[in-house]
Amino acid sequence: MIYKLKLIFKDRIGIVADISALIADQAFNIVTMEVIREEDCAHVYLELENQGEVIQRQVLFEVLGNIADLIEIRFIDTLPQEERENRFRVVLDNISDGVLSIDHQGNITTINQMARLATNSQDQAVLGKNLKTLQLPDYSLLECLTGERYSNVKKNLITATGRYEYLATGRPIRDSAGRIIGAVEIAKGAREIKALARSITDSGRINFSDIVGQNPALVEAIVFAQKIAGTDAIISLHGASGTGKECFARAIHNASGRRGVFVPINCAALPENLLESELFGYAGGSFTGSRRQGRAGLFETAKDGTVFLDEIAEMPWNSQAKILRVIQEKRVRRIGDTKELPVNARIVTATNRRLEQLIDQKRFRQDLYYRINVLPIHLPPLAERTDDIPLLVEHFLFRLASKLDKAFQSISTPALEKLKRHHWPGNVRELKNVVERAAILSESERIEVDSILLSHEITGKKNSVLKPQQANTVGGNKLVLQVAEFEKRIIRTALKETTSIRSAARNLGISHTALLNKMKKHKLKMEINRTTGNK
Repeated sequence: MIYKLKLIFKDRIGIVADISALIADQAFNIVTMEVIREEDCAHVYLELENQGEVIQRQVLFEVLGNIADLIEIRFIDTLPQEERENRFRVVLDNISDGVLSIDHQGNITTINQMARLATNSQDQAVLGKNLKTLQLPDYSLLECLTGERYSNVKKNLITATGRYEYLATGRPIRDSAGRIIGAVEIAKGAREIKALARSITDSGRINFSDIVGQNPALVEAIVFAQKIAGTDAIISLHGASGTGKECFARAIHNASGRRGVFVPINCAALPENLLESELFGYAGGSFTGSRRQGRAGLFETAKDGTVFLDEIAEMPWNSQAKILRVIQEKRVRRIGDTKELPVNARIVTATNRRLEQLIDQKRFRQDLYYRINVLPIHLPPLAERTDDIPLLVEHFLFRLASKLDKAFQSISTPALEKLKRHHWPGNVRELKNVVERAAILSESERIEVDSILLSHEITGKKNSVLKPQQANTVGGNKLVLQVAEFEKRIIRTALKETTSIRSAARNLGISHTALLNKMKKHKLKMEINRTTGNK
């Protein structure tokens, strides 16, 4: 017979000894005893077991009432330890990860509902049994009892109830003295991870946490950008092509708290007349082919948001003067119109050129330079932060697997070393292309060094594999065709998941013009849903 009681004593030394002696004299076993001190009282929770005849409660009260300094005694239904364990069990059984723990002998101490479903086992049936009684793909958790650790190791579990693909992380459990007393493994379902990654990668919203890298120069740039994001000052991003200037600009906008939208424009992609109509808009009938009702420019469209002027060094001289006036007056005038409109858009500029040299060459206005160079941020090239390459590679492979709903791939050490040795003139953008190309060329779950093809290995500058211009004339054109087909598939997927070409370009991380050129190259068109959006 099991009895559960709560006793409250005036706190003193020797209470536990007195209770233990008295219970032993009465032929009871103490299953558990827990003491909680509150102010000047000791709350003692007891679970007693009697192997003989049932003892009446009143008899227990009389026996325990002989202990000195007893204030109160009563029977209870649930002990504090039971309540904690129940809460712990509810939490574990309601998370989507599988949790499995063992003691120092390899016996199972915890297995939550998700892990029970995966292993087709019952909780009470396996608790206390050795880990090897479960049909697991391996028993690497036992190695954690020697201090080993592992993170996000891909595993496949095949049971009578189905096949489970998951990423497992194992850690030793230590006591307060640092001794290993057990180990725990947490398994994350690969399908759920893919779905989560897809929701993140398809959101189109970039925050500072999405910028991958731990290099001190990059971290310093991120910290400074976070600090000034909430101001209205103009920010100038400096960095080589492919270093992620637009990602930084989007992160700054999203951290600024501005209510308006983020509006990017590549100043080098449009001729002067089109650039000005894009920036400032035009009045109806102001030129041949213009809309009768006119059109708002990007500064009007952004409203209280951010206008990102990419490649500002390529902006024509006359347009520079007009941008300078917008900055000074905070007003714009549409082409062909006489009235001015107030604008409150924040300006972020970017360039991969040295503006000081362009000023000396009379190709960039000095007065504009001083207005936009208030808060400059330098983004380091990838060659200066090769320590970030492993993180970036893992990030690109993760996003790619999620986007294409394919198995996760890892990369071998020799392949990673080859990436680290390259000088990366195209920076992060070039690395992303190389990794995606390797992922499609590799037919295994591990990318080896022979799948890492750098730009000079394709274009024929060194150790030519196949020149792109030979694709239609040489029989060995499998590589180029596979890469082209891979790019086509990615673009087609992006177009299906958005309502406009501009949104698809933003999700792909390329300019609107670049996407249009690629669509023309692959003969792709976008089917427009007239009720939800347009080009």
